Formats: sequence, C-alpha cells, structure tokens
Amino acid sequence: MNRLLQIVLCPLLLSALGLAQDRPAAPPQTDPPAEAPSAAAEPLTMFPHPDDTRWYLGGQMNTVLQMHPGFSAAYSGPNSLRDTAEAADSRVFTLYTGYQLTATTEVFLDAESTGGRGISNGLGLAGYTNLDVVRNPYLGAAPYLARAMIRQIIPLSKDTVEADRDPLDLATKVAARRLEFRVGKFSAVDFFDQNDAGSDSHLQFLNWTLDNNGAYDYAADTRGYTWGIMAEYDNHDWTLRFLEAAMPKIANGLRFETDLLQAHADNLEFEYRHKLAGRQTTLRLLSYANHAAMGDYAESIGEYERGLTPAPEITATRRQGRVKFGFGVNAQQELTRDVRCFLRGGWNNGTTESFAYTEVDDTIEAGGDVSGRLWKRHNDRVGAAFVSNGISSEHREYLALGGLGFLLGDGSLTYGRENIFESYYTAHFWRGVFGAMDVQHINHPGYNQDRGPVWVPAIRLHMDF
Repeated sequence: MNRLLQIVLCPLLLSALGLAQDRPAAPPQTDPPAEAPSAAAEPLTMFPHPDDTRWYLGGQMNTVLQMHPGFSAAYSGPNSLRDTAEAADSRVFTLYTGYQLTATTEVFLDAESTGGRGISNGLGLAGYTNLDVVRNPYLGAAPYLARAMIRQIIPLSKDTVEADRDPLDLATKVAARRLEFRVGKFSAVDFFDQNDAGSDSHLQFLNWTLDNNGAYDYAADTRGYTWGIMAEYDNHDWTLRFLEAAMPKIANGLRFETDLLQAHADNLEFEYRHKLAGRQTTLRLLSYANHAAMGDYAESIGEYERGLTPAPEITATRRQGRVKFGFGVNAQQELTRDVRCFLRGGWNNGTTESFAYTEVDDTIEAGGDVSGRLWKRHNDRVGAAFVSNGISSEHREYLALGGLGFLLGDGSLTYGRENIFESYYTAHFWRGVFGAMDVQHINHPGYNQDRGPVWVPAIRLHMDF
C-alpha cells in the first residue's frame, strides 16, 4: 500500500512544486511569455465544434477507478463506509445536442447513461469521493433524459460581449446587459455555485463537497437533475439569477412532487466580477429555501425517547410544509496567468432533514490549481484543496442514537468534523483525451472519530467528443 501511495502522490507533489524538470530557479515574472501558437490552437475535443453553425453535437465519457485499503473502525453500521479494502469503478456517458432557433433562442436535449458503482455503494461519507456515482446503485445503466431546456435571451443594450460556446450556451456574442430565461430539465449546479477551479469532476476534483458546496442542499433527483425555470439578469460586471425548481417526493428520490404549492425550491445567487491588481476576481453569494415533506431531527429524537420508535427515524416525522434554508459564499481569484485559488463556505438550518444532496450542515473549503504551461504541458493541470464539513447538534445526536440518513449511519457516533484533502494531476494526452491521478485523505469519515482515517487513490480517464 505504501508503494501505491508513493506512485500516486509523487507526481502530484513534484508538479505542484514545479520540479517536473531539473532546472535552475527562474527569476520572478509578472507576465509569463505568450503560449506558442501550436499549443494555443491544439484542439481539446475529438471532433471540432465550429462556432458558425446552428447545431451543437458533442459528448463526453468519464470513467473513474477508486479503491481504499482497510482502515481502523471500532464499529460499523448499515450505512458505513466499509472498513475492509475495496475497489469500484464508475462510468458516465453524455450526449449533448443543441440548436439555435434564432440568435436569441436556443434549445438543448441531452441524454446520459451511468454505470458501475462507487466504493461502499455511495454510503458512509458526507463528502463522498466520486461525484459521478449515482446515489441509488440499483438504477442500472439504461440511458435517461438529463437535460431538456429552452434558453431565451432578451437583449437590453446594443453593446455586445464575446461568449464561449459550450454544450449549454450556443451564442458567441450576447448583449452586455440582458435578461435570460431557461425553462425545462437541468441541474441547478449547471448555473449556481459554479467555480472555474473547483466545479468540474471530469477534469478537476472528484469529491462531492469540493466540486459543490456541501451545505447547498440543491433541489435534485438521485441523478442530480430537476425541472425548473431560471431567470438571470446580466449587467457588465455583475449577474443576478433566480431559480424556481421541483423537489423530489422523498429524500434522494427519483420522482418529483408535481404540486409546486406543496413542494418547491427557491434559489437566489448574486455574482460580481472585478479585476484586482489586473487579475480576475469573482464573488458569488447564494441563498436557498427548500419546501417539501421533510423530517425534523429533534422531533425524531423526541419520538425515540418517548418509546414511539426503536431508534430515531427521520422518515416518521416528515410533514408537508417544512422548510430547509441555507447560505453560501463562493470566491475565486486569479493570482497569475497560471495559478488560481478559490474559497467556499456554506451553512444551513441543520435541524431539517438533509434531503437532496448530502448530509452537510456547514462547510468551509479552500483550494487552487496550477496550469501545466509552467512546465511546457499547456493543457495539463494540478490542483489541491481541503474541505471541513460539519453537522448540527440535532443531526449528530440523531446519528449517535442509531438513526439513519440517506447516506450516513454507523449505529453510533463519536463526533468529529469530516476533514478531507484532495489532490489531482490531469494530463492531456491527445485532442479530447485526458487522464488523471487523484488521491483523497479523509479524517473522521461520516463525522466519526471511531473510524478512519482512510486514503482513497483514484485513476480517471476522460474523453470529450
């Protein structure tokens, strides 16, 4: 096992320290030299995606192999991370299609298939180690509709700004001041809580609570998607977006509540963009409120203490009209042309049941990445980040008394914050083919000081079409 960790960690540390080549220290540079034209023009997809067509047709494949050795555990429960060595692989295939009906109207239809399983079938961790893992391992690999969406742009000014074309945005020029509406099926985190250095599990971090704000219990089914309507106002250096979305009928469920008066999610985010000492700064402030038939941890503990249930049971206390609300902050800073850092923080009212994303009530995260241009690998990237997740006093007492969440439940609990460090090196092989080595160290898995720590190395292969 020590040899395996050396193999995984050494390239990450060498690259992060700039020691991939034996060379003398260089004087500090305020502006690195321009990239060679051949490197800048190198295609990063298997097939070209021209900007001058109405159609967009593309796809991606992401496969991850993870393992962990055996680790110390005083006890285990039905929802524990297994303390014996295990390995698992996951696969996600996505087909992206889009069409520009007019210069301001776009439609999108994406199909997806997921296969394989995560370690311990996705249980035992709040900061789970692989964002590609569907939280219900029994759904199978049958294709499903991931996104079906209309985008309507309403220009409010004559001046325009350049825009990058991607699977969810087809216009290459948009009004600097504009309204946008999106209606249909998509993921809330396609647009909310985005971060250039820490939101892409296909090329960056793998952990759920490093790619997303763990305390953001965003409306989603077990595959991560919802139906909703989003309005966005853009005005040069700031953006305000609001999303009204459908909630699942049950925690981690696949079916949605169709009566929006009974259940819905309100999401509001303010984004501000600014140049600080000539380097890009972005700040995002998030708030949300979920309305659904959710349980209450304190109430379930009370029912257990009165002898009404053999153990605290959150599902027995679900009542329509409960509200789970929270807040988040998300900041990123470009330090040099090749180095970025980011910070996330989040909190929610932890007495209401964790329902849609993961079992985190407060979180703080910091990390960054470095471009491989520094060692003449223009499309490589190395990153590292740390996140500390916590839960409320009611939530921890619920688990300590033997209660089960949809992810956690060791049968008992000696509480400690779940602290996770992750580092990766992503290498560009050819056109749209990338490979990565990744390692995570998790202290107090499932918030339990009686279990762990555990190392989770991984290998990832990614292809863009």
